[in-house]
Amino acid sequence: MISASAVQAASQVRVVFGRVKRRLKELADTDDLTPSQSSVLSRLDKDGPASASDLAAAERVRPQSMAAILAALRENDLISRHPDPEDGRRQVVSLTTAGRHRLQGDRKVRQEWLAQTLQDRCTEAERQTILKALALLDNALESTPAAIGR
Repeated sequence: MISASAVQAASQVRVVFGRVKRRLKELADTDDLTPSQSSVLSRLDKDGPASASDLAAAERVRPQSMAAILAALRENDLISRHPDPEDGRRQVVSLTTAGRHRLQGDRKVRQEWLAQTLQDRCTEAERQTILKALALLDNALESTPAAIGR
């Protein structure tokens, strides 16, 4: 049996994170990118170059869908393709300088907005409480399988 406080906390986390996510999304300069395209750029930045099939698996989309995503990103000069040094038959996708700058600019704008909001609306003690709560949540999620409740 799940406790009432766990249900309440889960509901609040979902609602607050949803609001934060929507607000941060509004601030990003991704009007011309779909959420899938933005996700692929972020994954390439975080994980480094990858093949289209590896990206499709990581993003949980069909290879055909990934091909369309990559074509749009390449058209905007945000990614490049080059032969895999280990297997010349495969292509490896990586961020271009423009793609990296795009991500860094978007992140900077979002982080500055959130930092200013926390500075303006929270006391130092409240910000420290937020940091502790996020660390607790991160720790709780670290060892939790994603498929619980399915």
